[in-house]
Formats: sequence, structure tokens, C-alpha cells
Amino acid sequence: MSQHKIIRLGHQGDGIAQGPVFAPLTLPGEVVSGTLDGQVLRDVKIDTPSPDRVAPPCRHFKSCGGCQLMHASDDFLAGWKQDVVASALGAHGITAEFAPIHVSPAQSRRRATLTARRTKKGAMAGFHAKGSDVVIEIPDCKLLHPALLGAVPVACDLAVTGASRKNGISVSVTLSLNGLDISVSDGKPLDGPLRIALAALADRHNLARLAWDGEVVVTRHAPDQVFGAARVLPPPGAFLQATAEGEAALLADVQAIVGGAKRIADLFAGSGTFALPLAKNAEVLAVEGSAAMCEALDAGWRKTQGLKSVTTEARDLFRQPLLPDELKRFDAVVIDPPRAGAEAQIAEICRARVPVIAYVSCSPTSFARDAKTLLAEGYTLDRLRVVDQFRWSSHVEMVAGFILNPA
Repeated sequence: MSQHKIIRLGHQGDGIAQGPVFAPLTLPGEVVSGTLDGQVLRDVKIDTPSPDRVAPPCRHFKSCGGCQLMHASDDFLAGWKQDVVASALGAHGITAEFAPIHVSPAQSRRRATLTARRTKKGAMAGFHAKGSDVVIEIPDCKLLHPALLGAVPVACDLAVTGASRKNGISVSVTLSLNGLDISVSDGKPLDGPLRIALAALADRHNLARLAWDGEVVVTRHAPDQVFGAARVLPPPGAFLQATAEGEAALLADVQAIVGGAKRIADLFAGSGTFALPLAKNAEVLAVEGSAAMCEALDAGWRKTQGLKSVTTEARDLFRQPLLPDELKRFDAVVIDPPRAGAEAQIAEICRARVPVIAYVSCSPTSFARDAKTLLAEGYTLDRLRVVDQFRWSSHVEMVAGFILNPA
């Protein structure tokens, strides 16, 4: 056994001691002991606990890999997540003031991906164990919305019906206005008998929609989502903000940043999370790589009274970013890229001198890189807020406003 003092948390939530030595489920300031396996401390014992250590509220925490930081207090987590963003910015010489963090409540996750496997007695479904492909059942999960937790028995039935004996299936579940919207991947090939069996399963569980490897098997009720005044029917497995509360917090800041803009470009627009609410007061161009999500956004806009013009364009913004001649007519840009950020698109926005940018990010590293570019090109970081939709995880999201300085 060796003893170590935890200095800090890494970006994946593990404690780090001198060496470095990585100790899972530990906190800064704690003295811990265990068996050193390379750089990882196994069988960790907490000799001197941190005052920020709390009893995990979920009985599955020690085995389940769905949450990494349930042993830390809410105040500690809020400060740590802000520090992760501050550190990423600091690496580029950027300092910033933060608006108060927004943290989604427990049992509010409205989308999740479960793994389901057949067993000798039937099937099991849940999340993977920490650092393993073993499936951990989660009947008392404190992360998922109770209605979403109701998808666990559905996932088990789906495994019995359509999983091979060797491999599990991935079951993406989303709460919609009209029930569970489920999209399955890695299952058996969809033939006639399987299609009939899945349709019966969807009827038995009163599912809104069931898709299998990208193909819709049955839609019993339209699995609509609400964005502003619009109801939208996204394609199966489409991106959706993880919690309704987190989405509302992001939207409120985006609306405050763009202010009275009359012409807005919404880039990486998804199915209309920001574009459709913004269309209440502004004309919007919504650009998204997925043609199916563009079609869903457009259909939602056309069915909604009282919105200004929304134009959609399916376009790969990594390979074909909007150019200055396309951007110059806009008063503001909203951009919500994936983890890689938007390096090429940010460069074109700078060249176009767009006055206002609302930047939503799920990666402190790529956000900091893009922020450095914007500041070097004459923008000011006007506001910054961490929005924690992935409670008890190491995942960090943020929303920021950039204002172009007068020439």
C-alpha cells in the first residue's frame, strides 16, 4: 500500500497526486492509500477526507459509470467546472468573469443512451460500469428523469427481441411530448419478422416512436419537441439538449446576447433549439449539417403562426463554412458546434466583422482556442456562464457573448 495526497482533479474527474498518480473517486486535499498499478491507484482508501466530500445520493454510484463526481458537494463541483473553463482560457492568456453557474436539478435528464444485453434469464439494461463494458442495472438512478427511467424495461425487451447473443444493443431514449422516442443501433438486421415483433413491442409499451439502425419501424404518436412557440418532430436519434432546464438557461443567455438583432445566422442549428425561439423577433438563417434536422426545423416553422422568416440550409460547416459575403447581412451569429469547435467558421465570422456572436460550447478546450481568435480580431468577451446539464459528470458546457469593438 502506498499513500498519496491529492493535488487536483483531472478533466475526467479523477484525483491526481504527485507523480502523476491517478486516483478515482478522490478529491483535492485528501490523503489516500491504495495499490499502485502503473500510474493508477487501485483499491483506494480515503485516509483523510475532504470537507467537500459528501455521501453519494445514488446507491449505484460506486459501480455505475454514468456519474463520476457524485461524491463531491454541489458547491465544489460548481467551482471546479468554472475552474476548468478558466484554466482552458488561461492557457491562451485570457481572463474572464463568470455569471453564476446554472446546474440542472437531479432526475432531469431527458435523453440518454442505455446498453442492453441478453442474458440466460432474459435481458438486462443500464449504463456501463466504470472503465468497463459490463452493464450495470440502474433501477434507482438519480440522474434520469423518472419517465426516462421507464425506458429500462423497454430496452430489456428490445434486447430479447433484436439483440444477438454475443453483442448488446445501444438504445438511445429521448422524452418527447407524447412519450418515449427510441432509436436502437447494433441490433440484428431488420427483416420482416423482426419488424413485426418490434411493432408489437412498441404497441405494448405505448412508445411514441421506435427506430432500428436509423429506419423508423413505427410511429404511434408524433414524438414532438417544443422550441419556443414551435412544435418540431426531430429525426430519430437527433441531438437535443440534455435537460429542459439547461436548454432554457442557454436560450435565455443567447437571447440576451443577440438582443434586438433583426437578422441572425444560427450555425450548427440542430432541429431549431435557438433558431425557432429567435424567429419570434428576427429573421433567421439556420444552417445544419443534417438534412433531416433541417427538414424537421423547416416543417416546425411552417406549422407555427407568428414567426418571422426562417430559412434552412443543409451544409457541412467544417468543410464549407459560411463566407464573409454570406455573413455580412447578419446583425448576430449564434454558433453551437460539436466538441471540435468551429475554427474555420470562426475565422470567416471574424473576416465578415459580424457585430455580435453568441457562442454555445461543450468543450472548454476548443472554446478557448476560438475565443483567442475572436479576441485577437477585435472582439470583447462580454459574458460567460457555465451551464451544467450533465450533473455529477466531468462534462462542462458554457455560453458566451462576443461583441465587436468599434473600429
